[in-house]
Amino acid sequence: MYNIKEDIKEILLTEEQIRNKVKEIGAKVSEDYAGKDLILLGILKGSVPFMADLLKEIVIPCSMDFMDVSSYGNSTKSSGVVRILKDLDLEVEGKDILIVEDIIDSGITLEYLLKYLEGKKPKSIEIACMLTKPERRKVEIDVKYIGFKVKDYFLVGYGLDYAEKYRNLPFVGILKEEIYK
Repeated sequence: MYNIKEDIKEILLTEEQIRNKVKEIGAKVSEDYAGKDLILLGILKGSVPFMADLLKEIVIPCSMDFMDVSSYGNSTKSSGVVRILKDLDLEVEGKDILIVEDIIDSGITLEYLLKYLEGKKPKSIEIACMLTKPERRKVEIDVKYIGFKVKDYFLVGYGLDYAEKYRNLPFVGILKEEIYK
């Protein structure tokens, strides 16, 4: 039987490394937002595993919402054109928003999203990302909570996909080139 793990060239981050980092970020978020009106805003679809695990580690009251924002489509590179596919359900005016992202690549999508959310008059907006690729950045983004800085590999797993597959892997791995070329 075929197993999608066969498509992985190398495991970059293990389940244990991810779990430990999420606990660390959850503790810091709990400390930083104690007594505040916190909304975790997951960016679909990639943030779902990180968001679910992070939520379990936050020990203060918080709400959660999701947005679906895309600049990729089915491509491996950002098109630079950002579209909102699903907007907020919650009212965010006067509240503290923590955007939860799987990975920050070029920063173009997040730059657009930050400007959009600022128009809704929240008290604050910060970002938590599991992964960041600083060498791919096209716009500077201030990220408060970073799980791991990674090199410019084609990564899948723990929410990251290629053509909507591999998100269910419990680790972050480098996808074999022959799969996406």
